[in-house]
Amino acid sequence: MSVSFTKKKNPYPHWEYKNTEFDSLIRIVPERGGLVTEWRSEGKDLLYFDLERFLDKDKSIRGGIPILFPICGDLSEDYSIAGKKYLLKQHGFARDLPWSISLIKDKSGIRLKLMETDYSRSQFPFFFTLIMDVQLKEKSLQISVKIYNQSKDSMPFSFGLHPYFQVSNLQKIKIDGLPEKCIDQTNMKVTNASDQIRILAKGVDFLSYPSSSVKLFDSLSRNVIELIYQEPMDTSVIWTDPPRQMVCLEPWTSPRNSLVTGDRKLEIKPEEYIELYTTFKHNSF
Repeated sequence: MSVSFTKKKNPYPHWEYKNTEFDSLIRIVPERGGLVTEWRSEGKDLLYFDLERFLDKDKSIRGGIPILFPICGDLSEDYSIAGKKYLLKQHGFARDLPWSISLIKDKSGIRLKLMETDYSRSQFPFFFTLIMDVQLKEKSLQISVKIYNQSKDSMPFSFGLHPYFQVSNLQKIKIDGLPEKCIDQTNMKVTNASDQIRILAKGVDFLSYPSSSVKLFDSLSRNVIELIYQEPMDTSVIWTDPPRQMVCLEPWTSPRNSLVTGDRKLEIKPEEYIELYTTFKHNSF
């Protein structure tokens, strides 16, 4: 396996993992929420990344693959643990905290690690460890996550990824694999997925429950991105933010507000862990 793992300064400080056999690489900024900023497959850059906004630390990041934990989306109200109320901001805190980074032992990719802090426990009163392996395979990016609960009580949570894929033109996009119905997250009403896809260029935010995978076709670049699901990380959110030429194709375990409603909420018993998997494949047509 012909790989390299190096720390670089330009065009921003990052770690680069490269596999020359597949002409593929990823760039990661562990200090900024374990963020994968770039993914190149067979020489093609696939992720959208707003570098100017990234360099302004007063603004939220737009691009790369932000990590969502311990919630996806937002909460309608404070949530309760053992009779005490806690507040979490949208998408939780994992995307804002520094992660550690290392090379996976077999050199197939990189390993990111996050543990609780005093800051995290002020809003999520648990001891935990997250280990996320990001592996480059031929024409694919495989992500596996282990979440350990090191507390004395069961730990409720949601986990998700928020990848931004660059597209040539939002009006030239096709999405296959979605069920007929979806939930418009702007008003939480059930609607037709086909109607949402028709207005990608106007801005959408909808959630659905695909059976196996969803494919994003870019008719101008001829790129195809396929998101392959594995239960329980099998909830899909699609979001666009025009005029940005990108589509977020997001695998979540649970819908927004899960810690309040209990809808598809996951729990890990004390001293146990859960494993989550997802794969992004890249092809051309």
